[in-house]
Amino acid sequence: MVKKDRAELVTWHCGRLSELQMPHRHCPEGIGSLACRAASSRLVLAILLVVSVSFAAGCGKTNAAPATPVPEVEVASVVQRDVPIVSEWVATLDGYVNAQIQPQVTGYIIRQTYKEGSFVRKGQILFHIDPRPFQAVLDQANAQVAQAQAQLAKTAMDVDRDTPLAKERAIAQSQLDNDIQANRAAKAAVKAAEAQVEQAQLNIEFTEVKSLVDGMAGIAQVQIGNLVNPTTVLTSVSKINPIKAYFSISEQEYIHFADRINADAQKETPSNGPPFELILADGSVYPHKGTGLLANRQVDVSTGSIQIVCSFPNPQSFLRPGQFGRLRAAPEVRRGALLVPQKAVSELQGSYQVAVVGADNKVSIRAVKAGDRVGPMWIVEGGVKPGEQVVVEGLQKVQNGGMVKIKQPQAKGD
Repeated sequence: MVKKDRAELVTWHCGRLSELQMPHRHCPEGIGSLACRAASSRLVLAILLVVSVSFAAGCGKTNAAPATPVPEVEVASVVQRDVPIVSEWVATLDGYVNAQIQPQVTGYIIRQTYKEGSFVRKGQILFHIDPRPFQAVLDQANAQVAQAQAQLAKTAMDVDRDTPLAKERAIAQSQLDNDIQANRAAKAAVKAAEAQVEQAQLNIEFTEVKSLVDGMAGIAQVQIGNLVNPTTVLTSVSKINPIKAYFSISEQEYIHFADRINADAQKETPSNGPPFELILADGSVYPHKGTGLLANRQVDVSTGSIQIVCSFPNPQSFLRPGQFGRLRAAPEVRRGALLVPQKAVSELQGSYQVAVVGADNKVSIRAVKAGDRVGPMWIVEGGVKPGEQVVVEGLQKVQNGGMVKIKQPQAKGD
């Protein structure tokens, strides 16, 4: 209808323009006609201006931009609850007790009596050293004992014989004194010889190198026929049930938990510490929980960290010294923490913000302080209240103060 009216208007104006271009019938020839023509020109210009305005008005109505649609977003509620703060650390496993097996005498290895990598008992013989040189020393020490005992017997007889003679002044008192002194020296010689025998017997026992603890024996570091001495390491035996795990925490973390760590350090078996989970190299979680034992005496000046030790039961000897893993524990619980989905939080130049949708579906962009992450959620401080709705999908489409339409979640199976 608008297009039809516009066409009729243009036709009418064009007709009027044609009439004006013709000589006016009322204008006389000559000078008067010039005035008529000037008046006609002014009328033509006015008509053209009206036509242009009509076209502009019609075009403006036709090309008007459509209204911007209201963006559709998904929202989630701000949740408030007590949240355990979980931390992870890289850990190295080591034996609860690591005993280096070294000989106490010098000699040649003649036999190895344990299977490498097997479990051994305390006192079990692991290596034999050639005992013959030590047996010869023992025989010599026994002979010296016999000789000293013989000398002791002689001096005892001298004392017994000279004692009555000295009373009767048949001999000088000095001779009896010498006899008594010789007898005492003979007794000391006997004790010294007996000590040599005992030492020789110990050396023979030391030719059987035994395990000092119950544990897992390592690979032998020597071969049969090697000459060994007290500085030689033959093998190592580690007590691995329980097994220790070593990890480091920062100085700031230590300061935060110092009171609890120091209180547990006074106990032989700390009981109020958080349980530890051990995540193995393949991503599996070790089935037994660990407990904290102690903290090292000093902070490492090169790294600014302090070493912490915890232990894990290892009844099947599954864990071995030298393994790496990740320890996971929740050393503290954040009371009444406010949680929002991580995808609801956007970062802008080091600051964090969320888009809150009010009851009137109007968006409010608020700054928040982001804390620890708890699974898919993020602890935030300030800016939001429990139960408020925050945008989790379509965040890039919203503006502060703008209106949104909340998308209803689809039912499962749709």
